[in-house]
Amino acid sequence: MARYTGPRVKISRRFGVPIFGPSKYLERKNYPPGTHGPRARRKYTDYALALMEKQKLRFYYGLMEKQFRSIYDKAHRHRGVTGEIMLQLLESRLDNVIYRLGFGATRAQARQMVSHGHVMVNGGKMTIPSYTAKINDVVEVKDTSGSRQLATRNLEYSTSRVVPEWLQLEKDAFKGTMLRLPTRDEIQPIADEQTIVEFYSR
Repeated sequence: MARYTGPRVKISRRFGVPIFGPSKYLERKNYPPGTHGPRARRKYTDYALALMEKQKLRFYYGLMEKQFRSIYDKAHRHRGVTGEIMLQLLESRLDNVIYRLGFGATRAQARQMVSHGHVMVNGGKMTIPSYTAKINDVVEVKDTSGSRQLATRNLEYSTSRVVPEWLQLEKDAFKGTMLRLPTRDEIQPIADEQTIVEFYSR
């Protein structure tokens, strides 16, 4: 399974936002990486700015370019606002749902939990992180000591994160239900999705 394994703080500094979560290092050096440090002033073209928005969202959800483009293409085929549909598809990925429920401390860890067989969907084993959860899908951690211990640690670590209203968490049962699709206001995207749509529409 392809995934980004390079330096994370460097990516966050490049875009000026904590893409991979809060970082004290990013707070100390809140300017792009490079030899010239904070004195560097760069002028970006419209294309470069649009590319940066796309990269921000792609890294945020931990996807490779081919996966991200596939989600855009799928959103483009749907009726409705392409940008919002794209965000909903990203949020509905099983690895993201596991993260939002708190069973995974990070999206990367949530993805690993799915691929390692710790997660079930509607009572059946699911090992595909890119699976698109549907309304009323029940997602739960497998009833084994190892899976439940891992989920318990992550739930304790994730207490500062609020479970979004479009998901229902049954913490004691280690399960959650997707009640509906999230709205754009609930997602609060880290990047401008309309700029990304225009980028791919060129």
